[in-house]
Amino acid sequence: MKKKTLVLGASTNPERFAYMAVRKLKFSHVPVVAVGLREGEINGVRIEKPFPKFNDIHTVTLYIGPKNLPAYYDYILGLMPKRVIFNPGTESPEFAAMLTDAGIEVVHACTLIMISNNQY
Repeated sequence: MKKKTLVLGASTNPERFAYMAVRKLKFSHVPVVAVGLREGEINGVRIEKPFPKFNDIHTVTLYIGPKNLPAYYDYILGLMPKRVIFNPGTESPEFAAMLTDAGIEVVHACTLIMISNNQY
């Protein structure tokens, strides 16, 4: 069974990697939800504005830069995901340490490549 994924930093701009991630997850039959600064939709997946309550989130994949990430620390920790993926450019040693301390797996990788290589 595929695990529900939250794409954090989603955008309706097809040139953004978060947009591509939502599409690729959906086409790979991974349950996906999305949060972005503006509401919208990507191939039937609604983009919610921060900070909606979701249940059963297995993975949070980040598309938010490290300087904006602190506003989401409590939100992400409160979702109690099993893992958080730091996509290139989103790395935050401080938050990675907080996640590890909370027993959440930290992955530094590209979600798009992970899906393409069947490593998701």
